[in-house]
Order: sequence, then C-alpha cells, then structure tokens
Amino acid sequence: MSKQVRAREIGIPFKGTPGIFNSITDVRGVEVGHRTLIEDSEQPSTDPKPIRTGITVILPRGKSISGNLEEQQTFGAWYSLNGNGEMTGTTWLEESGFLAPIIAITNTHSVGTVRDAAIQWIAQQSTGSVVSDDDYCPLSLPVVAETWDGFLNDINGFHVQPQHLFDAIRSASSGHIVEGNVGGGTGMPISRARTCLDILFYSIYEKCL
Repeated sequence: MSKQVRAREIGIPFKGTPGIFNSITDVRGVEVGHRTLIEDSEQPSTDPKPIRTGITVILPRGKSISGNLEEQQTFGAWYSLNGNGEMTGTTWLEESGFLAPIIAITNTHSVGTVRDAAIQWIAQQSTGSVVSDDDYCPLSLPVVAETWDGFLNDINGFHVQPQHLFDAIRSASSGHIVEGNVGGGTGMPISRARTCLDILFYSIYEKCL
C-alpha cells in the first residue's frame, strides 16, 4: 500500500509544527485502536450484503488504567459541525467538562451496542472484575460517535458486537497509527460527484477512506 499524502505535503498551510507522529498519539498517554470487519456474502444474490464496518477507540490515558477512575479523568468538550449525527455522553461532557476514559467511533446503528460495551469495560477497569448489580461504576457516560457506512455496509445486519470493542481496546497503542479505511472509518465514503444520465441524477462515490 502506497503512503497516503498528507495535506502539508501538497502545500496546504497549517499553523504550528506537527509532532513526531503527526497524530493525536503525539499527546503523551493517548492510545488508538481499531477493529475492522470486512466480509463478503458467499451466497449468490442480486442484492449482496457486504460487511464494511468496525470500531475505532481513542483512550486518552491508555488502556492500562485501574483503580479510582474519577481521579484519572481528562478535560473535554464537544462541538457540533452540522448537527446531523449521533454522539452519546455529550450532556455529561458539557455539564462537567470531564471525559470518560474511552472514546469510540462506529457505524450509526451500532452506537448503542458499543456504548454499552464501553460502560462494561469502564466498570471492569474500576472494580477489577465483571460489574455486578451492587457495584458503583463511575464515569459511565462514555462518548461514542457514529459514522454512516450504510452505502457500502450491511448496516442493518448489526454485525458489530461487544467483543469487537474489547478487541479494539486490546489493539490500542501509541506511536504511528493506521489511518483510512479501518475501524469506524472502514465503510466511509469521503467524496462524491453528481452526474446526469437520461434526465436522471446519480451520485457517484469516487473514493472511500
């Protein structure tokens, strides 16, 4: 796979100087992990249902956290670019200014599944065991955001499962991180063109992440 060209390399100016990795992992302690799901239907069909989805996790203090997680919070905030999209945990984030120890990105129809799994992971890190009804789970409002991959992915197949989040966390690391069509960005188109054929307009997706 050829190296992706960065914006600076084609002359787009930005203020400041990039870090060693030119990514969020230049911030000490931050780890990023992915779990990518790619599968094609083996059944002959006029309407095949390929799987092109996944999960990306960002761990502000890494995955090796334990003990009193309230003492390991990070400051945070959120911003709505266009108001079209789902993101959990924003009310707590706006009210408190604190961020739970995990951020996750997945497809629109799997946000709830990933949110629940993220809470389970937080509880396990806090108590050292699987959470029970009597356990107190601090910071149980993680940020989970959506990416719409329904054009390329069988989004109504609900293929993302809790274990996939745990896999993404396990793979998380600092340093150079994989970018592009991985994790939560697997089925995301990034550009399209409209064309007219026989008086009908079509949207052509030119490239995917």
